[in-house]
Amino acid sequence: MKISENRKKIMKRLFKIMLVIIGIIIIVFNDTFGKLEGFAEFIAFYFIIVFITIAYWIFKQIKSIFKLRNEKEKTELLHLKSQVNPHFFFNTLNNLYGMMEKNSKEREMVLKLSDMMRYSIYEGEKDWVTLKNELDYLQNYIELQEIRYHKKSDVQFNHTIENPDAKVMPLLFIILLENAFKHGLENLEKDAYIHIDFTESENEVQLVIENNFDLQQTKNQEGIGLKNLKRRLELVYPKRHSLSFDINNTIYKVTLSLTLK
Repeated sequence: MKISENRKKIMKRLFKIMLVIIGIIIIVFNDTFGKLEGFAEFIAFYFIIVFITIAYWIFKQIKSIFKLRNEKEKTELLHLKSQVNPHFFFNTLNNLYGMMEKNSKEREMVLKLSDMMRYSIYEGEKDWVTLKNELDYLQNYIELQEIRYHKKSDVQFNHTIENPDAKVMPLLFIILLENAFKHGLENLEKDAYIHIDFTESENEVQLVIENNFDLQQTKNQEGIGLKNLKRRLELVYPKRHSLSFDINNTIYKVTLSLTLK
């Protein structure tokens, strides 16, 4: 089998070399052979062969590119399949939920965490989700964080939407809410607050989050999550969104406005 493949490669190389040699002879001795009968037909036939050879070579290159791309996709798919199936996490969380005492905070945390994971994995892959589902996800996150932090805080989530079935890009607002908890409530010992106002009217959406923070704990560095959010907004809502930040002493305020499709 190997000998046969090698012979094919040798024959292809010899054929290409022969075409090059014939081409050189035609160019060098064009004046000599140009007067011979049938020479014009030979040149036409030669260029047809050259054209077919070039076209075949291009076809092989394109085929090779697609083959490499498919192999890459298969490799990525195998890598994903080699990871732990998300159903394992859900089943484990459900088992933990069943083992815990009823009406306990730990049991409530497991339930909300399971809901959030399910939403981020399955709904997060979709192009669009409803505003209602997105708001439920934010509410679960807020309640989970309130259980997690054992400190008194003022967290308010006010939302008014006219069309709960309006479509929006999934996991769009969570980054801004995470930052409020991470850089605000998490670092403050007392008097921490986060006020969230979410409104939707006539396909115009606005999210305003205000929180206080500790100046000594704050770093003036934009995280990767915020960079990704800005890029997603540019791609999905070009010229239909605005994102602004306002810092006044120890008060941080972010406003996201966008027009839905």
